[in-house]
Amino acid sequence: MTLVQPRSGPRSGDIYLDADPDRISWGLLPNALSEPVLTVDSGTAVCLDTISHEGILEDQGRDPAAFFAAAGIAEILSDTAIVAASRSHDPATQGPHVLTGPIAVTGARPGDVLEVEVLELLRRTDYGVISNRHGRGALPGEYPLAPAGHTPGEPVPPVCTIATVDEAERGVIAIGDGRSLRFPLNPFLGIMGVAAATEDPVHSVPPGPHGGNLDIRMLGVGAKLYLPVQVSGAMFYAGDPHFAMGDGEVALTAFEAPLRATVRLRVHSDPQMRTLAKVLATPFAETREDHLLIGLDRDLDAAVAQATRNAIAYLGERHRIPAPVALAYLSATADFRISQVVDLVKGVHCCIRKSDLEGL
Repeated sequence: MTLVQPRSGPRSGDIYLDADPDRISWGLLPNALSEPVLTVDSGTAVCLDTISHEGILEDQGRDPAAFFAAAGIAEILSDTAIVAASRSHDPATQGPHVLTGPIAVTGARPGDVLEVEVLELLRRTDYGVISNRHGRGALPGEYPLAPAGHTPGEPVPPVCTIATVDEAERGVIAIGDGRSLRFPLNPFLGIMGVAAATEDPVHSVPPGPHGGNLDIRMLGVGAKLYLPVQVSGAMFYAGDPHFAMGDGEVALTAFEAPLRATVRLRVHSDPQMRTLAKVLATPFAETREDHLLIGLDRDLDAAVAQATRNAIAYLGERHRIPAPVALAYLSATADFRISQVVDLVKGVHCCIRKSDLEGL
C-alpha cells in the first residue's frame, strides 16, 4: 500500500488534525493544566492521525528509519520520523505512547459524559511491531529470552517482531523457516480518554476513570466509548493505534501500527447520563451488539469484581433489574473478557448482549 502521510490521502469527518509535534504529547496524558490544540462543537466528527510508539523508543535506537530499514522496510511516515527526532522523552518518568490532542469540546463540564463514536479507522502503513521487552508482559522473568552470549545480570534486550499485512488484508508474522502465521485484522485505538482532574503528570500506561490506555479491542469501527468528563472542555486525546490484538495482550504490545481515525465527539449533559456516569466507577462502552462494562485494578480479581459491580449497577440504573437477578443473569450468559494484563492496571470488560435487553 502507499503510506498515508500527514495531510495527504483520504480524510473523512468535519475537521482534520495531523500529528505534528505541536499537536501531540509523548508519554504523558493531558491533565487539568493542558491547553487544547483544537476546539470543536459537540457532534463534530474529527479525523486525526495517530502515531505508533514502536520504532521510535530509546531501546529501539530513537531512529525509526534505521529500525525499520533493518527489517527490510524502506519507507516510514514523515510524522513518525519528526517526532522521534524533535521531541524529548524520558522513559524513566514517562510512558511510551504518542497521543494526538487534546481536543476541547465546547460546553463539556465535569460530570458530563463525552461520547466517542468510532466512525472510521484507516491503516497508514502495511507494517507494524509486536514487542516483548524488559521482562514485562504476562510472563515476566521468562520472556524475552536472553540472546546467545548474554551476560548474566545485564538487561535482556527487547524482542521486536515485525508484522505485515498481506493482499488479503490479513496480519502476517513470519515464523523464520519459510512459513508464516496469518490472522484477521481488527483495527482499534488502544488509548482514548479525557484529561484527568489533576495538576500532576499523568503517566500514559495505566488506564483509569479518565479512560486512557484501556486497550479494549472491541472498540473498533461502530463502537462508542463513554468517558466521564473530569475537566472543562473534556480535552479528548487518542493514540496507541493497533491493527490487531488478542484479549490479554500477553507479550506486552500487540500489532502496533499507525491509524488515521475519524471519531465523533458528542457531549451528554442530561441527568440520566450524568447519574449513570456517577454510579459507574469507570468509563463504559457499547458496540453494535454489546454493552461493555469495565473493571480496572492492579489486581485482576479486583478488576473482575469491579466489572461485575458496574454491570449490576448498569442493569439496575438503565433497566431497573434487581441486583440479585442481575448477578444471576451475568453468571448465566455474560462474558467477562480480559482486556489486557500488561498496563500496570489490569482491565476486564463485561459483555452484555443488547438483544437480551430488548423490551425491558
